[in-house]
Amino acid sequence: MAAPAQLGLQNAASPIMEELIAFHDHALMIIFLISSLVLYIISLMLTTKLTHTSTMNAQEIEMIWTILPAMILIMIALPSLRILYMTDEFNKPYLTLKAIGHQWYWSYEYSDYEDLAFDSYIMPTYFLEPGEFRLLEVDNRTTLPMEADIRVLISSQDVLHSWAVPSLGVKTDAIPGRLNQAMVASMRPGLYYGQCSEICGSNHSFMPIVLEFIYFQDFEVWASYLYIV
Repeated sequence: MAAPAQLGLQNAASPIMEELIAFHDHALMIIFLISSLVLYIISLMLTTKLTHTSTMNAQEIEMIWTILPAMILIMIALPSLRILYMTDEFNKPYLTLKAIGHQWYWSYEYSDYEDLAFDSYIMPTYFLEPGEFRLLEVDNRTTLPMEADIRVLISSQDVLHSWAVPSLGVKTDAIPGRLNQAMVASMRPGLYYGQCSEICGSNHSFMPIVLEFIYFQDFEVWASYLYIV
């Protein structure tokens, strides 16, 4: 999760987020080089006393400022398209999770398990245990197995919401009457926090998301325990 005064992106917990961070750094370096070149040319134009009033055409410079931007766009587009296809549907997801947005909480359904569903509300401040985070903790965490391809189907019951978990590189809109899909995977166990990222009313800031990734065998024990309860 984010730390106080953090300027960069959150640490990656999934392969997709690692690719997104690498692409962010790649694009930022290109922007930095372009900005430096433009500022350098502007400084030269402001300080030089030479003028070219008799110049009618310059084919060489025309070729340069046509080909160079095209090459830069290709350098940005190719890795971007690669990530776009990586975020597409996995061939055989291990698990399907349905997340439904409400004003102002989330409900979850495990489609591969019968009658395994629950609502997830924000935890009131006076119920928080030491080490839990205000405005980020929920009463029912969404438990998932780590190192597994998980398909998340996202929709809404009332207004527009957005299901976002930055550490996993996931942000998908929840639209009433429409089913959107996102793919989630975590490389290590732990808690990953997110929030609704689409303004949805007065309590928009009080719709946290908590994903708890655990080992396969622990997940099966957790699921069977809920059946018994």
